[in-house]
Amino acid sequence: MPYPELMIRPMREELTRLGIEEARTPAQVDEAIKQTTGTLMIVVNSVCGCAAGKARPGIAMALRHTTRPTRAITVFAGADIEATERARSYFAGQPPSSPSVALLKNGELVYLLPRHEIERRDAPAIAQELASAFDEHCASTTAAQA
Repeated sequence: MPYPELMIRPMREELTRLGIEEARTPAQVDEAIKQTTGTLMIVVNSVCGCAAGKARPGIAMALRHTTRPTRAITVFAGADIEATERARSYFAGQPPSSPSVALLKNGELVYLLPRHEIERRDAPAIAQELASAFDEHCASTTAAQA
């Protein structure tokens, strides 16, 4: 049974305020992947404490970095159940992980920050890790976006 929307709305809004688009259906996930030229960041959001205190704040800091993904979407584990399953289907060979942050290029996974890596870092360290991944996988021309 999905989490009540009233409970998770503030957690969703932490990411949408940053310009991250919600993908609540499998079709929206597929569309974002097909339509993105460049690097797509997919955030699997969660109600857990490491999402609240580490992942979402770290993502917010990382998105201030000069180099960023072309586009970013989010699915909510435990709420957008089918969309989350579809997003995870693009993370070939990786176990389900909430929260997590993935980078896809041309629909192919090039980077994944899973929950166990989030749990052992604080928000600034997560931001640095993501900024390094952005530098490696995203074109610097995306800095003017977002």
